[in-house]
Amino acid sequence: MEARGVGRRTFLGYVVAAPTLTVAAQLGEAAVAPPRAAAAVPSPPTASELYDLNDLLTTAALPTANLISIRIDADGTASFALPRAEVGQGITTSSAMLIAEELDLPLEKIRVTLADARPELLFNQLTGGSNTTISTFTPIRVAAAVARGRLLEAAALELGEAVTSLTTRAGAVLSSTGRSLTYGELAVKAASTATEQVPVTLKEPGEFTVIGTPRRRIDALEAVTGRKQYAMDVHVPGALPTMVCRPPTINGTVRSVENLDAVRAMPGITDVARIPTGVAVRGRTFGQCIDAVRALEVTWGPGTAEGASDATVLQKLRRAELPLVVPPLDLLTKAVDARFTFHFASNGALEPNCAVADVRPGRAEIWASLKSPIVTQEQIALRLGLPPSAVTVHVTEGGGSFGRKLFSDAALEAAEISRAMGKPVKLMWHRTDDFRQGRTHPMSTSRVRATYALGNVLTYEQRHTSVATDFGHGLGEVITAQAAQLPVGDLTFSETVFQLTQQSPYHFGVTTQLLSETDKGFNTGSMRNIYSPNVRCAQELIVDELARRMGRDALAFRRAFLKDERARAVLDKAAEAGQWGRPMPAGTAQGIAVHPEYHAFVAVLAEIDCRPETTGRRIPNAYTGPRVTKVVCAVDVGLAVNPRGLEAQMMGGIMDGIALTLSSGLHLQDGHFLEGSWDNYFYTRQWNTPPELEIIVMPPTTGKPGGAGELAVAGAMAAVACAYGRATGAMPTRFPVNHGEPLGFEPMPTSPPIPASPTDGLSRADQGASGGSGASPA
Repeated sequence: MEARGVGRRTFLGYVVAAPTLTVAAQLGEAAVAPPRAAAAVPSPPTASELYDLNDLLTTAALPTANLISIRIDADGTASFALPRAEVGQGITTSSAMLIAEELDLPLEKIRVTLADARPELLFNQLTGGSNTTISTFTPIRVAAAVARGRLLEAAALELGEAVTSLTTRAGAVLSSTGRSLTYGELAVKAASTATEQVPVTLKEPGEFTVIGTPRRRIDALEAVTGRKQYAMDVHVPGALPTMVCRPPTINGTVRSVENLDAVRAMPGITDVARIPTGVAVRGRTFGQCIDAVRALEVTWGPGTAEGASDATVLQKLRRAELPLVVPPLDLLTKAVDARFTFHFASNGALEPNCAVADVRPGRAEIWASLKSPIVTQEQIALRLGLPPSAVTVHVTEGGGSFGRKLFSDAALEAAEISRAMGKPVKLMWHRTDDFRQGRTHPMSTSRVRATYALGNVLTYEQRHTSVATDFGHGLGEVITAQAAQLPVGDLTFSETVFQLTQQSPYHFGVTTQLLSETDKGFNTGSMRNIYSPNVRCAQELIVDELARRMGRDALAFRRAFLKDERARAVLDKAAEAGQWGRPMPAGTAQGIAVHPEYHAFVAVLAEIDCRPETTGRRIPNAYTGPRVTKVVCAVDVGLAVNPRGLEAQMMGGIMDGIALTLSSGLHLQDGHFLEGSWDNYFYTRQWNTPPELEIIVMPPTTGKPGGAGELAVAGAMAAVACAYGRATGAMPTRFPVNHGEPLGFEPMPTSPPIPASPTDGLSRADQGASGGSGASPA
């Protein structure tokens, strides 16, 4: 959206009243509907093709875009508090690149920090839906351009020259006479005593020298040297390690505690307190807390999924499936009919759930990695009976999220514990807690029927049925967060999100994709995609089956039915680079898939080895199974701000997709998940990582960024599933494909709820070095 009276590249911004130069943006850009393409039996555009979830988030952020500000300090640096969460996706680097581009300032002179919770930002402080770069791309650049213009004006006054005779480079204003002034020398002179609105013209893409160039992360050195500060690195006076003894079944409750005094007397333990989610202990060390948690004798009440198992949940899902409408067969039409099952999966961020809290009478202060800090602030205020203004929420850097940190479970819990104990606490969930009581990607089924005749697909119906996804974070502020928790509000919210995220890239005639949800007894959430990996995986497998039945090559079939030329281009590129159709030994095969999302497209070609010598590899206490031997990924996000960062995003998404297809699922039994550690949860390991991996970033196509954070997961999952089906000769219908096999581990007990601290580190290391459980035969 452009302001009235301004040109295509001209925007309005603010010079803010401040002692040193401070500027703000006003407008961002609204979404543009994608063009439509023709086909033999065209499908009308779905809701998400016209206006998707990312468009909604971007539009919602626009009214407060002017509250995003950049400050130029006397040392010549620019400071920007990004109202989003950095959890490893590299957005502090890409945001710094936007500032560097418009301000003509070296990256090393730009400081990007994370903003505290700011309720005035309303919908503009939610990190989700791959929306950060899309929604901040223009506002950040506008603010930087305002700063540059103001510095030029200040320099013109100092030098006695016209602004048009001046240029900027590397943090200085240069005169044609050879004189120059640094931004630091101009920072105070360029400041304003009153807030005023000014127009700016942004650079054309052809003028970019930073945007679109591969850059290393600005926080890389701190990360690899251990200097990066996460929540557990925050020093708050008096905040001691704290952990929680949790119930044996999901969301169980405390009925009684038999030995509180004895646990309080254990070495190092300072406090023990009952809270709604269990019994909290505070001690001098986390090791002492683990000992105390294991020593607690608690009588537990039932949880919200008592007695549930994979089989019982699957029965509920089957009963909740919406009916298919088109009859399966008649004399002229044939149909492909299939049902897919996707088991629970763990968000599994490397950093366990954690937060630091200091709650005192009349106030509270929280530190945590939070993707929805405004909701966190307001929920904590509500629970503590404080006004929101009395609760300060600091957003720290996070060690992974994948949707997990949209929820502030640890922050809420830490605040309650600190209040109960009257002392600051440094709360950390045990890894076992994360797997057994943490957020999961919900179990689901996808029922699909596609009819075809005379070389065309006439109808495509998909009925996705899922354990309810929790959207309690809303759009990042309290109104939609509360609405999502109303008795029918969450269903409405889920349906809206489903319709705004799911789309078919193919012209398959009359296409309907509908969602039905059931069973709210689980702690669920988005997981680096909400519905897309499962929905797209099912559809791409059906596409392969349609092609097979019609006697068409799977690649050629896709090319013929794709709606969008950008989708066709990434598919062609992946197929060309991956040598689609090359001869391969029996038991190995290629698979290919394409995925559109948030104005971006990705195509993935995967090769898999399902031969017995590969699937039969023996590794103690582990699952090996098929190996993905090669992946080629072509990605078009419209404009890649940092192509190197985009490659990293794709790599992570590909590993997620391989895991979801082959090995990473949670087993539900007797109301709890059997997995309790990374040893049990088989995310893509070294022996399943493709030896050949190529990421191809396509040239800019739209001039503005699309979503990238979740893009590769669905494409990779579908491509690996298609390859597996071709290699084994049977379309897989259950994911991960190893879910029905014997467990590759011995489940830990649920009481005590967490294992003892390991004391055999050196012997384990020796064992691994000599080819024991830690060795990889890859």
